Amino acid sequence: MYALTTSCAWRRLPPCFGVSPATAHRRFAAWTSAGLWRRLHTEVLDRLGAAGAIDWSAVLRHWLRNRNITPKIAQRGIESSGRLGRYRWKVERSISWLFNYRRLTVRYERKSRHFAAFLSLAAILICYKQLTRLTT
Repeated sequence: MYALTTSCAWRRLPPCFGVSPATAHRRFAAWTSAGLWRRLHTEVLDRLGAAGAIDWSAVLRHWLRNRNITPKIAQRGIESSGRLGRYRWKVERSISWLFNYRRLTVRYERKSRHFAAFLSLAAILICYKQLTRLTT
């Protein structure tokens, strides 16, 4: 998480972590290959869903769009153009939350799998913060 939030290179990790930078990177790569981030994200999402904090209809719309079901676009003169950006703020807010993690603003990773892992880790942390806000 330190590398994600500070955007420091692996070789610049502080020695107070108790592992060498090579070991930290190797463990991150092993956890990524093992699918740890996906399982952790699923667990946090399940807890958010149980708390009623996820709009599953929006998730369903996203799932349908991923399967090439196109969204309805307002036509000029028929539908109000003001309704087109109704949910745009949710996307912009989510991108803003992700870019609070400095490692994601510039892609330093050579392997796309590692960049996706950092993206997943950021999403996990965002969801976990929402969960702790609901439970406290």
